[in-house]
Amino acid sequence: MRFEVRGSSEEVRGGGRAGRAGRLLHSSFAPRTSNLILPLLTAAVLLFLWSAAVKITATKIFPSPVAVARGIVQLAEKKLLWAYIGDSLVRVGTGYAAAIAVGIPLGFLLGWYAPLARAVNPLIQMLRPISPLAWMPLAVIWFGIGNAAPIFLIFIASLFTIVIAAANGVRNIPPMYLQAGRNFGLSTPQLMLRVAAPAALARIAVGLRIAFGVAWLVLVAAEMIAVDSGLGYLIIDARNAGKRYDLVIGGMLLIGVIGLILDSLMRRAETWAAERR
Repeated sequence: MRFEVRGSSEEVRGGGRAGRAGRLLHSSFAPRTSNLILPLLTAAVLLFLWSAAVKITATKIFPSPVAVARGIVQLAEKKLLWAYIGDSLVRVGTGYAAAIAVGIPLGFLLGWYAPLARAVNPLIQMLRPISPLAWMPLAVIWFGIGNAAPIFLIFIASLFTIVIAAANGVRNIPPMYLQAGRNFGLSTPQLMLRVAAPAALARIAVGLRIAFGVAWLVLVAAEMIAVDSGLGYLIIDARNAGKRYDLVIGGMLLIGVIGLILDSLMRRAETWAAERR
């Protein structure tokens, strides 16, 4: 005697849909999990090797991970940690925003008007290879000791990358887009805003992320000389004041972690810009 169990077609289809949904959920969850777990495992291994190296060498100068964490906690208890982080973010944000406000319109003009680009491009190509840190003595002379000098250096560090990205984005717009806009009677300003800006957005977003990375690097170096607060100042002051290498390493780690977070946000913005194209 044989027993047969037969399900309805709706049950079969429902089971198939549930199976596909489960596979899709697993396929989307697995990469996200690995993207989180693998970096954490790498960090744990590095911390273990760091701690082991300090114990094996019995060094009295280079701090252990526990000593670095203790130093960061001390900064937080003195209410200096968030003040230093806030000062650095304000400086980089101000200089970077100023570079965007100048660089994107200038890049649009250079990409739109070829004669203007031919006239200005040699100057840009001459100034662009100069390291932003080479401007530091002039920044101190012009602006003195204070926030203006590092903000100026961040502005210079970001400006040329943004200008070139915007100019290339406008220059590489397919001509059919512009011709279609003209056929609809759009003026030049309208073409720039309604056609050129969306079409060039993806290239500009890439340039903005690269420029921000350079700006963050320059900020730390500028704070070591021109100001008396911020993460860069924390590193140089900890070394000079009492050879607090736990705070030196702690400042370096804070710079790296904050830079990673900001770069992740910029990557999300870049992805959004590419999807909007």
